Amino acid sequence: MNITLLLYVGAGGFFGAVSRFLITTNVQKLTTSFFPIGTLSVNVLGSFIIGFSAMFFAQTVAPEYKAFVITGFLGALTTFSTFSLENVNLLQDGEFTSFGLNILLNVTLSIGATIFAVMLFKRLYS
Repeated sequence: MNITLLLYVGAGGFFGAVSRFLITTNVQKLTTSFFPIGTLSVNVLGSFIIGFSAMFFAQTVAPEYKAFVITGFLGALTTFSTFSLENVNLLQDGEFTSFGLNILLNVTLSIGATIFAVMLFKRLYS
């Protein structure tokens, strides 16, 4: 494994995580809603940035920059951006069944796993 590449991912992850915290906290403070608008904001923003970045990095760009922005920064800002890009790629490849299945499984299994974890925790520690 290339240690330089890992350092770029780690640095991007640091900035992405800090950005996520600052954006979600400040956007949520601006609203009086219980709806998680801060999280929605980073998911939409990250999805926009990854779409633009994927096109930009398809050109000849050093892999370290791609690792910093896409894997590191956007990976920490939101994993939803990766999910969005993978689904767009499936659509572009004409993989409509995989597209639908990917959305269905990611959403239902991820939410289901979270519900299960909460229930398990409550059962073990309540």
